[in-house]
Amino acid sequence: MSLANSVSALSPRPSIEAILDLTRSDMDRVNALILSMAGSNVELIPEIADHLISSGGKRLRPMLTLASAQAFGYRGDAHVKLAASVEFLHTATLLHDDVVDESDMRRGRRTARTIWGNQASVLVGDFLLGQAFKMMVEVGSMRALAILSNASAVIAEGEVWQLSAAKKMSTGESDYLAVIEAKTAALFAAAAEVGPVIAQASEADIAAMRRYGMALGLAFQLVDDVLDYGGSADALGKNVGDDFREGKITLPVIFAHARADEAERVFWRAAMEDGRNDDAALAQAMELMQKHGALEETKERARRYGAEALDALSGLPASPVRAALADVVDFCIDRIN
Repeated sequence: MSLANSVSALSPRPSIEAILDLTRSDMDRVNALILSMAGSNVELIPEIADHLISSGGKRLRPMLTLASAQAFGYRGDAHVKLAASVEFLHTATLLHDDVVDESDMRRGRRTARTIWGNQASVLVGDFLLGQAFKMMVEVGSMRALAILSNASAVIAEGEVWQLSAAKKMSTGESDYLAVIEAKTAALFAAAAEVGPVIAQASEADIAAMRRYGMALGLAFQLVDDVLDYGGSADALGKNVGDDFREGKITLPVIFAHARADEAERVFWRAAMEDGRNDDAALAQAMELMQKHGALEETKERARRYGAEALDALSGLPASPVRAALADVVDFCIDRIN
């Protein structure tokens, strides 16, 4: 082993321990509020909500809201309700996504739709959206309400856009990036933006935190795209290869198809458009991605967005919170290293 590799092997892996520590007490309050707001006299609602809420997600998005408020000296209680709202928006999206994608696994557990059915999953997702908006209104910040309600609409647009692009090999890189900006990055951006808004930070700082969240969200999704073809179910939060089996056109597929010869293009059309996507086809897809450097190029795009997120933080005063937010970026990118 070379000296460089030895040093690398001894270096600690990036982690989110710093942001976990900084937001721990506030996250305890967020978690209590989530459990309270997920309650209902309709027995099925808390049952389904608890199934997903307790499934082991890192709660990264609400932590961004708490940390970004803390970074600018916020001292009230509104950040707790906004963080819980962010998590409810995310949870509702997951419930709806699993129905649309016909997913069987989520974070290593059966999806709600496979246990209680599609109708119950959609309706409980709607309930959580309603509770999210109730908490937003209680905060009393019209600007925060506008940011999060706009994110909710953009996410829905992204889902519809992705549905229309599914199984279409004509989808290009710019189209796909627009989809994930709406579907995934918009909520990261909103989660990071509302903190400085309620802290009455400067417009420059608010804009910087939005840029940070947007770039982090894009990097996060592209990392997931890579992991779908070479990660683990634990790292991904769902079954490896699910995107392929669902005919989702992600960036690795787009890159591999763009560099393919005619025989390979026939394969991609058969796999993604015609549903010929068994385990043998998945193995072939991964070979073609390796051949054309599709996963490496997607990793490079993710690293580029990670660098943009770090750059957005560079104008903020040095602090433990800023360092923790930078750690989140490094942790996200390290999943593909």
